[in-house]
Amino acid sequence: MLAGVSHDLKTPLTRIRLQLAMLPAGPDIEAMRADVAEMERMLDEYLDFARGEGGEQSQLCDLDDLVRDIAEAALRARAGEPGRLTIESTAPLELMVKRRALGRCLTNLIDNALKYGKQVRVSLARDERFARIDVDDDGPGIAPEQREEAFRPFHRLDTGRNLQAGGVGLGLAIARDIARAHGGDLLLSTSPMGGLRATVRLPL
Repeated sequence: MLAGVSHDLKTPLTRIRLQLAMLPAGPDIEAMRADVAEMERMLDEYLDFARGEGGEQSQLCDLDDLVRDIAEAALRARAGEPGRLTIESTAPLELMVKRRALGRCLTNLIDNALKYGKQVRVSLARDERFARIDVDDDGPGIAPEQREEAFRPFHRLDTGRNLQAGGVGLGLAIARDIARAHGGDLLLSTSPMGGLRATVRLPL
């Protein structure tokens, strides 16, 4: 039902977006365009959550390239300054992953970091058992007792940093589902930068 409703709503939203594109620019029109874009993004989250990632095949992927591509795309989407985001990598690392799904996982985490932090760092490292992707920010963070609650689908935190603000409460749920589908996990902790650290661990 969720997938069907989300899919059906995309058609009239596309018509509205095209009609808005034909109108002269102005504050009201720009506000309406932003609302339509937000609605489309929310519908994409519903569809991602509803269909899962079972159909995509794993492929050998250079994680360093993937992390850089996703981080730079997320920054461009927010029209942010390049200095807001830094990317660190210890060494090239190839791993069998579902590239599109993992890209969605990282996009959700980096978007959240850019939304709440002035500075964001994305780093890739490995140990004997896991590849580790850390997304750090200097934002308000999430209290330890609220971190598990933040993963609940369609849930919004009542106080402090609300990762679901302006969304539908699925970003973290989707990201953790994807990490776990790869045999790994998504963990939240306090960042050395003072905000939130989201860590994706993937088995080697």
